[in-house]
Amino acid sequence: MPFSYYARLSPRDRVVYRESDAVTTLTLPLAATLHPLIDSLREALARDDREAVEAAAARIALGVTRLLDLPPVGLSVLAVRPSSTWGELHGLYTREPGRTPRIQLWMRTARHRRVVAFRTFLRTLLHEVGHHLDYEHLGLRESFHTEGFFKRESSLFRQLVPEPPPADQDSESPRPGRK
Repeated sequence: MPFSYYARLSPRDRVVYRESDAVTTLTLPLAATLHPLIDSLREALARDDREAVEAAAARIALGVTRLLDLPPVGLSVLAVRPSSTWGELHGLYTREPGRTPRIQLWMRTARHRRVVAFRTFLRTLLHEVGHHLDYEHLGLRESFHTEGFFKRESSLFRQLVPEPPPADQDSESPRPGRK
């Protein structure tokens, strides 16, 4: 089911929207090689170290683009999120002809100026990287927020922050013949 703004799109943009919506996963070959970078990001956020957060986030973005053999994207991390009556800006992806695409992320909330939670920050990073992937990997003319887009973001997140394996239930049950 398309989002409400679909009705306002041109016929040409509706085609792009449907193309985007049809792709629900992106597979990162060797995603586990990026797991140490994810840990670095988590630690940098916990230390409230903007420069280390920026370095870790840039390495993650570069790692994703390298694993997919794509051109890199520039990245900067700024302090407090911009806000207005519409809410807070978490991240921004920009492309200009002849220039390297850029991602800007903010690591502090606008209202309380607290460091953003790790999972929220990483999801924002992957969201903005997802726009880059729409253009460079999927070859889309536009990068729309579709259900497929958000599913691709989640698929990247699950590959980079896998669920811990379930506890071995047999190890907690008594051995046969024992109480």
